[in-house]
Amino acid sequence: MRERTELEDRLGTLKKFETELDDAVTLIELGEMEDDESAQDEGVEQLKAIKKEAERRQVEALLSGEADANDTYLEVHSGAGGTESCDWARMLLRMYTRWAERRKFKVELIEETSGDEAGIKSATLLIKGHNAHGWAKTESGVHRLVRISPFDSNARRHTSFASAWVYPVVDDRIDIQINESDCRIDTYRASGAGGQHINKTDSAVRITHIPTGIVVSCQMERSQHKNRATAWNMLRARLYEQELERRQAETDKLNAGKTEVGWGHQIRSYVLQPYQMVKDLRTGVVSGTPDEVLDGDLDAFMEAALAQRVNGGGPDSVEDVD
Repeated sequence: MRERTELEDRLGTLKKFETELDDAVTLIELGEMEDDESAQDEGVEQLKAIKKEAERRQVEALLSGEADANDTYLEVHSGAGGTESCDWARMLLRMYTRWAERRKFKVELIEETSGDEAGIKSATLLIKGHNAHGWAKTESGVHRLVRISPFDSNARRHTSFASAWVYPVVDDRIDIQINESDCRIDTYRASGAGGQHINKTDSAVRITHIPTGIVVSCQMERSQHKNRATAWNMLRARLYEQELERRQAETDKLNAGKTEVGWGHQIRSYVLQPYQMVKDLRTGVVSGTPDEVLDGDLDAFMEAALAQRVNGGGPDSVEDVD
């Protein structure tokens, strides 16, 4: 039923484009025949609106991957840089939360580990919405921040790193078999907000998949049973993403012209001082308004990365920015 709804929506959009295009052209032709400039202008404005909507739909057409329509998990991890890095990870978490809210997606915080002094060491979001994974998948990689550190009494410039990792929620159409004997399950007391109950019982669950070394954890529910169920779903999703990554690596080997964007490689730099700029090192897309980007304005970066995945290649120059 979901596939049928998507197909009906796409076919309906094509028919709508045909009708609106015919109406706009007819209006312009009538305006020219009757020397009515207002009618001509109205027809031109209609054509501009059709073009804008067609461009948006063209990007959505790129979301044709096996799991692009699914909900998605998004993990954020602090990197080198201590407290500064943990604060940067918190900023990234807020950025992706704001991006999801802009797109009317539903966002749930699955797990969060606070930093020793500020920020977070790691956190996991569950983002629910149509094509949530298709859009967010382009954000996997290392993100670099350059700014005057608020934690440095000498007001020196610091460089911090944090990573994002995106993998799809596995639905009933995808069968992932896990041998429980290959897993180690640990329970522990949750940290952070949640009241007395969440902090006084071993409700948090951590599952380690021994063959792959994949570790997932959930602590946001009061019930250990619910946390365990969520953790199993996360593990299935991580194993599925690992398989997709293996397939992508094989495809990249066959296509030497395609830009390789491996997990853990820096994909974007956010410079707040001495100047302001955000630059994507894969596509070359640049924004001069970091505040807007950090408030969730990521569509231009995602659209360019999606187009690059389909078309192959990269920018003429992806040199790093200081």
